[in-house]
Amino acid sequence: MQIKLKHAREKSAKGSALITLVEKGSEHFVETGEGSELRICVGKFAKVTPRALRLIVRGLVQSAKKHKLSHITVALDPHAFPKCGQYGDAWFWSTVAENLLLADYEYTAYKSKTSKYALEEVTLLTESGKDAREGIARGIIVATYANHCRDLANTPGGDMTPRILGERAKALLKGSKTTVTVLDEKAITKLKMGGLIGVGQGAKDKPRFIVIEYRGGKKPDAPVVFIGKGITFDTGGLQIKPSMSMYEMHLDMSGGASVIAALGVIAKLGLKKNVIGLIPAAENAVGENAIRPGDVLSMMSGATVDVLNTDAEGRIVLADALQYARRYNPKLVVDVATLTGAALVAVGTHANVIMTKKRSLEDRFRELGEESGDYTFPLPLWDEYAQYTKGVHGDLANVPAGESRFGGSINGGMFLAHFAKGMPWVHIDMAPRMTSNSSDKLAKGAAGEPVRLLVKIAERF
Repeated sequence: MQIKLKHAREKSAKGSALITLVEKGSEHFVETGEGSELRICVGKFAKVTPRALRLIVRGLVQSAKKHKLSHITVALDPHAFPKCGQYGDAWFWSTVAENLLLADYEYTAYKSKTSKYALEEVTLLTESGKDAREGIARGIIVATYANHCRDLANTPGGDMTPRILGERAKALLKGSKTTVTVLDEKAITKLKMGGLIGVGQGAKDKPRFIVIEYRGGKKPDAPVVFIGKGITFDTGGLQIKPSMSMYEMHLDMSGGASVIAALGVIAKLGLKKNVIGLIPAAENAVGENAIRPGDVLSMMSGATVDVLNTDAEGRIVLADALQYARRYNPKLVVDVATLTGAALVAVGTHANVIMTKKRSLEDRFRELGEESGDYTFPLPLWDEYAQYTKGVHGDLANVPAGESRFGGSINGGMFLAHFAKGMPWVHIDMAPRMTSNSSDKLAKGAAGEPVRLLVKIAERF
């Protein structure tokens, strides 16, 4: 899809259907001798919030596709939506562009037959100038890479091994001002990353550790470090998942995909910041060499971990990445992971769960979630939960030895908190937003979150 910008006084291109937003009535499509017009009711403009705006824009795309319109023209005035004014006009246009492209996305790589129809062009009519141009340009970049994230995450596990993920990261970021290094099993072993090696040792395709460095700021400036869980397929290990809980587990590397995509956006925008991306990549497979319940792993930090459940592997690989992050002396560390099904139980499918020891970071991330569209909601990391991470034979246990039924998402966050001590750190459990839900007005499969949030974090910290 191409997005074009024209001044409101200019005529729309011949053959382009005009889409008009109205406050009353129902969706109405009419064809006249002068062209076609699609009227879409969105309710009172004065009540449209940023959250509603995103869904309205996605709805435009859905309606256009329903009527098989290949070229559409939309007249939009940011000042018609007063509740959307808090972030400025550039934000408005960026949000419009982002959600046009997010809604247009479909994953068809494995379809033997695809529709010849496509929504080819959207022309936006406005009286805005510089803010509109800059906002749309930014929104196209953000959404394009968010859709790349969806492509990575949607790829079946048989075609997305740790090695291939490293290759795809290099290909996606080729030509950008990033340096991508993929460490193999030998290098990982030398680093004493016992967690990453342990989780991946049962698979034919061995682990990789992907390091992406973007140096857009001054040399002495401390970087923001993003860490993304890169489990390319998760069987659950020897404590194997129930059958219908496994078929989407090629998406267990969605956190890693979001970090790769966010670094792509950051480099493309040329942010004057230093940002690092770390992706511990492994396949949690069933095999004769797989780790066993009761095994004890020695981590990069020197701590030892009882593996009480082989299906709680994500936190183990993230722990080694958190230790690696220390070498950058970061001003902020953010890990992103499809960590727990318990997060879905806690908040449903409408928000990413966040956890941090700092209330100021918790509040800031909630604000940035609202601004970006990747919404977040906090769970506590109180000291009372530390008891549930105590090891039996090792220093720590990857799940509680007794009360594992309760507070599953918090227990995962608390485990990671041990390895993040002394660093400003936020954990994002993105399991609730791994895939789109029915009210998102997005294609089924990966939702592409939280790429937009990570970009906002890089811009603001």
